[in-house]
Amino acid sequence: MRHFSILILTAILLVNCSAPKKEGNVTVTGNIKGLKKGTLYLQRIQDTMLINVDSVIIDGDAQFLMKSTVTEPEIHFLYLDKKDGAQYNDRIDFFAEPGEISIHTSLNDFEKDVRITGGKNEMKFQEYKKMLKRFNERNLRLIKEDFEASKQKDEEKLMANDKAYKNLLRQKYLYTINFAIYNKKLEVAPYVTLSEVYDANIKYLDTVAKSLSPRVKKSLYGKQLFDYIADRKAKEAVAQEQQ
Repeated sequence: MRHFSILILTAILLVNCSAPKKEGNVTVTGNIKGLKKGTLYLQRIQDTMLINVDSVIIDGDAQFLMKSTVTEPEIHFLYLDKKDGAQYNDRIDFFAEPGEISIHTSLNDFEKDVRITGGKNEMKFQEYKKMLKRFNERNLRLIKEDFEASKQKDEEKLMANDKAYKNLLRQKYLYTINFAIYNKKLEVAPYVTLSEVYDANIKYLDTVAKSLSPRVKKSLYGKQLFDYIADRKAKEAVAQEQQ
């Protein structure tokens, strides 16, 4: 009996020793309140494709630890795939930088309840998203008002809403451009420019690109911004020639 116990203990030790340790210069830890079962995926975009870089199965304990490797600050996603047969899949975006990142949220409101502690880019990214949320909420109110005005055939209200929407859009674009210029030493600057105001007047995009620090200009999102501007200028030049 004692011999059998020793064999079991030895087997357990061998399994533990042979289990691969997660490696990477980014450590993502956290907890999802209320989650009992499901799978969490750590994802990033590679060659325009969303790929999994790590995953963890949740079975009772909602705490998690995942790893990734980055050469520079880069957007990652925490994706929740519940195992209850319901279509309840959520994704949280955040800036992954070398070091530790803490993500805490809840099952009931995976995206809205999130609290993230990370590096400089993530802190600024959260600041930007708070303001973006205000713009989106105001836009939603205008959509609801527009719907009611359409039902009542209130042309005056519809015209006022259209003017308010254009003004709101202008404010959002100006805020984003100014945010990017002010944070020109961080990779979040070209990222929000590309993701939120890519269709802004080319002169504003040029202003952001030229204001970036030398290091950020050479970053992933810095290069993407310069490539995008060059591509837009080329297409606009062709369109002018065809007129």
